[in-house]
Amino acid sequence: MEDTDITARIAAIDWQAVTADLDARGWARLERLLDPAACDAAAALYDAEQGFRSHVVMARHGYGRGEYRYFAYPLPPLVAALRAGLYPGLAPIANRWHARMGMDARFPEAHADFLARCHADGQRRPTPLILQYRTGDYNCLHQDLYGPHVFPLQAAILLSAPEDDFTGGEFVLTEQRPRMQSRVEVVPLAKGDAVLFAVNARPAKGARGDYRVAMRHGVSTLRSGHRRTMGIIFHDAA
Repeated sequence: MEDTDITARIAAIDWQAVTADLDARGWARLERLLDPAACDAAAALYDAEQGFRSHVVMARHGYGRGEYRYFAYPLPPLVAALRAGLYPGLAPIANRWHARMGMDARFPEAHADFLARCHADGQRRPTPLILQYRTGDYNCLHQDLYGPHVFPLQAAILLSAPEDDFTGGEFVLTEQRPRMQSRVEVVPLAKGDAVLFAVNARPAKGARGDYRVAMRHGVSTLRSGHRRTMGIIFHDAA
């Protein structure tokens, strides 16, 4: 996929609808953000010998089963375009969420300016990644924080086709509400769909005003096949 193609797809996003979904439930789906050819090309990056800063086998760390690779700088053009292109639509939502939750941090309009803030405080390692799962693999519920500078939204893009390439392996979100039982969401994704979701916490309206809802995400066990996903995280790691 050319940069102009992904730029056009991002420009066509209905940010009003995205904002409504994120405010209501902490996640929003972007259908067909990538076309099948772009998904295949992105998935194939996982097998490249260079271009990554680290390789993590989840079972070695208690994260689940499966593995993932963090891209190194410079990021592949598609990854860089997704990161820089999605951020401006999400920054106003992030700023409003922080205001509602009583959090001091605010986010600039351009992603490069936010990265400069991260890098100035030692968060210099890129966080976009590709994850790979095979039969029996899963990803435990977690949050992608990486340091004190945290952009409160991130994206995951499914690069494989459910039922054709794999079964099971659903993207799962949990919402931990104060003094209430947790709620679980299973996000339906097709190949090329992206999900935007809360990294750590989101604001929710209560009888006495806004309160914070803690969120975690993961992937259920693959029953069969091979699943690859791209993660777009907007803050870098310490």
